[in-house]
Amino acid sequence: MGNSNKTYDVVVIGAGHNGLTNAAFLAKSGLDVLVLEKNDYIGGATVSRELEPGWFYSNCSYVCSLFRPEIYQALDLGRHGLEIVPLQGSVTFSQSGDYFGSYHHSEIRRREIARHSQRDADASIRFDADLMKWCRLIRGMLLRTPPDPTSFKPRDFMEFAFLLKKFHELSEDQIYQFIRFFTMSIAEYLEEYFENDLLLAHFSGGSIIGTGLGVYSPGTAYVLLHHAMGDVDGNVGSWGFARGGMGAVSGALASAFQAHGGEIRSGAEVAEINVSGRTATGVTLASGEVIKAKKVVSNLDAQRTFLKVMNEKDVPPDVLTRARNFKIRGSSGKLNIALDGMPKFPTLPEGSPLTLGHMHFTDTLERLERAYDDWKEDRWSADPYTDTLIPSQYDPTVAPPGKHMMSVFVQYCPVEAEGGWTPEKKDAFGKTVIDQINDYSPGFKDMIVHAEVRTPKELEEEVGLTGGNIFQGELTLDQLLFNRPFPGYAQYRGPVRNMYMCSSSNHPGGGVMGAPGANAAREILRDLKRTDTTPEDFGDD
Repeated sequence: MGNSNKTYDVVVIGAGHNGLTNAAFLAKSGLDVLVLEKNDYIGGATVSRELEPGWFYSNCSYVCSLFRPEIYQALDLGRHGLEIVPLQGSVTFSQSGDYFGSYHHSEIRRREIARHSQRDADASIRFDADLMKWCRLIRGMLLRTPPDPTSFKPRDFMEFAFLLKKFHELSEDQIYQFIRFFTMSIAEYLEEYFENDLLLAHFSGGSIIGTGLGVYSPGTAYVLLHHAMGDVDGNVGSWGFARGGMGAVSGALASAFQAHGGEIRSGAEVAEINVSGRTATGVTLASGEVIKAKKVVSNLDAQRTFLKVMNEKDVPPDVLTRARNFKIRGSSGKLNIALDGMPKFPTLPEGSPLTLGHMHFTDTLERLERAYDDWKEDRWSADPYTDTLIPSQYDPTVAPPGKHMMSVFVQYCPVEAEGGWTPEKKDAFGKTVIDQINDYSPGFKDMIVHAEVRTPKELEEEVGLTGGNIFQGELTLDQLLFNRPFPGYAQYRGPVRNMYMCSSSNHPGGGVMGAPGANAAREILRDLKRTDTTPEDFGDD
């Protein structure tokens, strides 16, 4: 039990990576900060867990690409043990026995594209340039607070001026292209560049990961951009593994937070944000303990924040309606597999480096769309899209010597499987995924020592992702920038005084990015008139 007479400067609800990022910046500024976590471990979805002796699963989030280097540097996370190893390339296997390898080296990658289509090899130069152009534009907005379009405050005018300046740097044609980009489906967007079915399928995958949309759904082109904004060792678009698994990210953040005097309590579920006179005064735990604080920050998603830990009487009716209508449908599952050795993929040449990257087994847009059709009918996909990785090839700390660990992200998996999940349905879902991998890696099944199968149900129950939505809200145009989570609440402040939000339900969205947590910290420090403590080169000052 804590000191019931103590009043903290800030209480942060949830020790996910955004909550820890937020808390670390606040503690660094000299505030007395307490982080409360319902589980007996920290990290939320950014964890490493030993569920089979000797194997450490990144059993929710599984790859590091979006985490902002500005945050890494400002919190000195390298000193706290965070090491990111760049990931090398990716491959999509074809049912015909061929494959497409997207190699890390750009010239080798272009030669591989030319093996399938010379026209597409030429188009890939234009595609890469265009995608990086949009990445550079959007990345400049990630660590900024969205302007309120209804506000007449000088700061909002200045932020709109910043956005206008960014767009002024584009030509008229580029502005039209950018607007189209936000509203197009990934299939239509890619078909403006490529003709080969295998390439179209390969480049489409990033647009459906974690999203309740299909490759022909409007708005999926932006999701590709969201995943391409990563930066590992200065390489834009690069992905990487955190040495020790994704728990190393939350572990480093927690270490940085505690080095500045911060306090973390696990096994401390928050039941309600306490409000008096339209002002947050602290929280009440599920145990009944009351913790007082001058400011309360929720790292829970928008629905859990407004519909579960806030009393209905403290939330304006229109906000309750918006929270209920917030799009947060889960569409993803996950398998974590302990292997007795390294799987063989006969389609690839002996010693191919392509097993070091993402491996996919869906080779046409039609197969991708059919997988989505299953999800719409509340069925897990009979022929799913999977993002398969074997991080133990880079990181020997996650598996015993000579053994391997495989991470399999699965799209599409419904929140409710035709009336509700049962242990039998969960096993059948896992078998569907394992059978698909075995088709391309004969003998794979015989190498399995242990497999953890996770559906949206587990993601919600264990780490608090409503509906199992990994982005804590769909990344569609109506839920981006000043619309995220909804109009009037995009600047990280809640509906009562001294209450803030820092989860991925806020701008700029999901993924292990840290930006929502950092942006919310900047707003809290601004309200405290402590902007001099905002880290150098970080944010919109």
